Amino acid sequence: MEEAGVAVTTAGEAELNLSRLSVSAETLESELESRGEERRGSREALLRLLLPHNRLVSLPRALGSGFPHLQLLDVSGNALTTLGPELLALRGLRTLLAKNNRLGGPGSLPKGLAQSPLARSLQVLNLSGNCFQVVPASVLELRALQTLSLGGNQLQSIPAEIENLRSLECLYLGGNFIKEIPPELANLPSLNYLVLCDNEIQSVPPQLSQLHSLRSLSLHNNLLTYLPREILNLIHLEELSLRGNPLVVRFVRDLIYDPPTLLELAARTIKIRNISYTPCDLPENLLRYLSLASNCPNPKCGGVYFDCCVRQIKFVDFCGKYRLPLMHYLCSPECSSPCSSASHSSTSQSESDSEDEASVAAHRMQKVLLG
Repeated sequence: MEEAGVAVTTAGEAELNLSRLSVSAETLESELESRGEERRGSREALLRLLLPHNRLVSLPRALGSGFPHLQLLDVSGNALTTLGPELLALRGLRTLLAKNNRLGGPGSLPKGLAQSPLARSLQVLNLSGNCFQVVPASVLELRALQTLSLGGNQLQSIPAEIENLRSLECLYLGGNFIKEIPPELANLPSLNYLVLCDNEIQSVPPQLSQLHSLRSLSLHNNLLTYLPREILNLIHLEELSLRGNPLVVRFVRDLIYDPPTLLELAARTIKIRNISYTPCDLPENLLRYLSLASNCPNPKCGGVYFDCCVRQIKFVDFCGKYRLPLMHYLCSPECSSPCSSASHSSTSQSESDSEDEASVAAHRMQKVLLG
């Protein structure tokens, strides 16, 4: 048997490295039991146990009794199809690395995980490179998670319950088959890093602008043709990766416009003309409708819209080098661009508006990866 490494760190804490041992599972189990017995009479607390690349098909039984103070467990690169109940005995575990295994089928995670002490202690969970088709429901109950990695699986979607992970700072979901980003993702107040690259995402919900702590957003190798205009509100965003998307290369305006309903015309008139009213003056459905007004972003318009609007893609320059297509919504086709008879000064003003947006946003983006 190869010599196992024990690296003693500070204050009597230790790391046990049993990676890449050319031994049978029984021999490895025996070694772990022996090490666990040694620790029971020692003042050294074993905090880190490394078991990657050992062809394990199940967690060693010795985990359940010999390592009560373990904070990090690495079982990556094995052949695990389940993480058994032995995991639940690690009551203080903070980091679990189980990437590149065969997890993903029914019962891959231990029953009762969400009700165990791990739900309060586990901060880092890496399940990348497995076979998950959905995010396990028990993972969505690990309220202390700060980092969740599920890249390189077979995920088809991101569940709305992702918003339960309120402590999440880093979410890695690259290399899946995700087609949509749920707006609930915007309800993660501490999220700093969001990786959604190498999926099949076609659009970004404007709600993501509520991720005020976001510093890095990776969206490369998707099916994006534009970004919502609201992305400029991500004031702490430093890195935006967009390469490998079919981003449009010229101004594109969708002027398909259904006339507004009588309800919308009435609501627009009240808003634009600042008509005063009391709840007794208007029908209840109109009162509710008035609260849904959105301001037209055209600074020369001052109008509002409700259900009926015109989509426009507008390019904004970042860092003097990249042109980023941003989607915004206008109240009518007349707001979309200068008409054919407009003077040159009107066109210049339109270009100036684009430059103004660019100057506001450029200092927020230190790195925009389009190529």
